[in-house]
Amino acid sequence: MNNTPNANVATLPTEPKPQTSKEVIAANVKLLIEQLEAGHSEGLTAYLTAMGKFHNYSFGNILEIARQMPAASRVAGMYAWNQLGRRVKKGQKGIRILAPLMGTKRKKESEAEKDTPYQYQPVLVGFRAVYVFDVSQTEGAELPDLKERVKGEVGEYRERLIDFILAQGIELEFKESIAPAQGVSYGGKIAILPGQSAAEEFSTLVHEASHELLHKCSRRTATTKTVRETEAEAIAFVVSQTIGLDAGHAASDYIHLYHGNAALLAESLEVIQRTSALILSAIETPAVGQESTEEKPAEQPTTTEDATDAALAEVA
Repeated sequence: MNNTPNANVATLPTEPKPQTSKEVIAANVKLLIEQLEAGHSEGLTAYLTAMGKFHNYSFGNILEIARQMPAASRVAGMYAWNQLGRRVKKGQKGIRILAPLMGTKRKKESEAEKDTPYQYQPVLVGFRAVYVFDVSQTEGAELPDLKERVKGEVGEYRERLIDFILAQGIELEFKESIAPAQGVSYGGKIAILPGQSAAEEFSTLVHEASHELLHKCSRRTATTKTVRETEAEAIAFVVSQTIGLDAGHAASDYIHLYHGNAALLAESLEVIQRTSALILSAIETPAVGQESTEEKPAEQPTTTEDATDAALAEVA
């Protein structure tokens, strides 16, 4: 039996462990490109699925969880599982993610004088590895009976999504004249074709809402219409699948839109993740919110990383 400290830890094969968020993203995107160029889209599907399951996690750590355990559904640190009355099974491999190491820096004299009680500000000094485990790797007390997401039916999510769209200042109308298109978006307005099934209508709403949200970003001018359509469709896939709808399959030719450009693919995936997380946070049920609260102990080390990852990923 191997008793070395790292014997139960999943690592990147044959390569040094990434030490920063930027390195984590780059390593995962490189692996994804290799898989897609070899004709395998399972990795992309796993990444997109993980974006929905773990949308409170940072982009880099979502990629890490999906790569190391594609089937993961709910992760937490060992201490958090123990608090829930569960124990990690013997011999299970931890899922390695990165958490920031924060230090303090004294503000400039002029700023410190204005804000005397808070003369020091937090600064990122590095990252450290932490390990989380999926619920399937644990045993013990039954978890709280959380209300399941809908399976195949939209339910209250339709109205919540519409409320979210309207709250963004986007007009919404249903028009038969846009046929054969199922939906269109144009400068602050969305039109949806009436008569679609509930699941189709929901997916179309997410797709068109994504266009409106993405078009507000300055980087939209640097992408093609095909890339924007693919991103909107991927966001619809993430959100629809997360609430339990049959969302189809991720496009196997996704990578061809980027001609092997790792930086563009990383940027695109982050756009998909952040937009999906924004929509899911707005429409998730109180029960799902409770689940996020229960998993807070595991997520706590990476809370500050959300902002840090955003800055680092921009130059990845």
